Amino acid sequence: MTETSRGDRILRRPEVESRVGLGRSAIYKAMQRGEFPRPIRLTSRAVGWRQSDIEAWLASRAASGREC
Repeated sequence: MTETSRGDRILRRPEVESRVGLGRSAIYKAMQRGEFPRPIRLTSRAVGWRQSDIEAWLASRAASGREC
């Protein structure tokens, strides 16, 4: 896994899907609605999400009592 300058781990899509319990299309639809963190560009063909962004999103979902 890659790390950002903050020491944050970068998660690739399969790991994000596993952690949040959503599939690819649901993640991208939620991003379009502004309800899911946007990934960062790693290369011209690869993206990843900061682990801290995913953990914060999960915590906000749990705090609000909302279903995924």
